[in-house]
Amino acid sequence: MEEKVKISMLCEFYGKLLTDKQYEFINDYYNNDLSLSEIAENNEITRQAVRDIIKKGEKKLFEYEEKLNFMKRTLNQEKRIEKALSELTKIQKDYSDKQVATVLESIKKELSCLV
Repeated sequence: MEEKVKISMLCEFYGKLLTDKQYEFINDYYNNDLSLSEIAENNEITRQAVRDIIKKGEKKLFEYEEKLNFMKRTLNQEKRIEKALSELTKIQKDYSDKQVATVLESIKKELSCLV
């Protein structure tokens, strides 16, 4: 997974655990596509200060994920749900029983809501 995407996702999971400035700057940099210079100008601080705050926030995000593994577990759960949906679709195509098809469709809808 690309580093920028990973940090953006980690920010979604753990961003509220960061300081307000760390969260704001990481969100602006990774999700709002602002440059360090733009963030610095908007906050009337130096570009280096913005970079330092972002780097400290990134470090915290990776530490939280290392300890809690929410993102890893969520991604694994999504993969398992997608695999189950795929298997249900195969079963649904192979069997013509109307009741089985109805039950499988209901299960697929429930699983789709989780992805």
